[in-house]
Amino acid sequence: MALRPVQVNIKAVDHAAVGRFWAAALGWGVVGGEAGGTSYAGPGDGLGWPPAVGVGIDVVGVPEAKSAVKNRAHLDLASTSGQHQRELVARLRDLGATPADVGQGDVPWTVLADPEGNEFCVLEPREVYRDTGPIAAVVVDCADPRAMARFWGGASDWAVHEVADTHASLRSAAGVGPYLEFLRKAGGKTVPDRVHLDLLPYPGDDKEAEVARLKALGAADLDVGQGDVPWTCLVDPEGHEFCVLALP
Repeated sequence: MALRPVQVNIKAVDHAAVGRFWAAALGWGVVGGEAGGTSYAGPGDGLGWPPAVGVGIDVVGVPEAKSAVKNRAHLDLASTSGQHQRELVARLRDLGATPADVGQGDVPWTVLADPEGNEFCVLEPREVYRDTGPIAAVVVDCADPRAMARFWGGASDWAVHEVADTHASLRSAAGVGPYLEFLRKAGGKTVPDRVHLDLLPYPGDDKEAEVARLKALGAADLDVGQGDVPWTCLVDPEGHEFCVLALP
């Protein structure tokens, strides 16, 4: 049994506008946009779900605006050259991104925020991300990267690539798409997550059995007022929210 990360879930007051932003930012298609619904951005025309390679972005409408607290999870975008990085930053700002200060200081990457304030980074060229596609990594702040690598390596079918006291990384065992990275940061969760991962069982696997397996690994139930829905909301051992989706 295994679960595959299939999408990054982003909460937004105007999910249609934020969905359009991310689709344009990544060169993807977007579907949805109905009031009270969601907007899904994915490779190609956006209709291929679950994505065959990498992860998509599902923007879910919520009534609450983002607080001033920095998100504990964010996207890192890849660039292929210094010129590409500069052009990408300029294009993203034209699309509605704004500069963000998260205490990064003088660094070679650029920190921006999407139209509703969700932080993300445009990285300088790095060899490790040469074949990831537009999303280099999904990055999660945590207290113990080693423990997070153990949990997420057991929870998902992604392979653990690197583990240290300060950071850890996983990636699809097929070596495609973005990395999942855990960075040691001081401070814990103070507000509900605005950005999280959604996982999907493989055809033939039992979702409830997968949920039970995750709980045995250290996950716990999460009630965000979701009511009777086909997905299951959980938190990992450090309180990061995630969902196990039902098979389509």
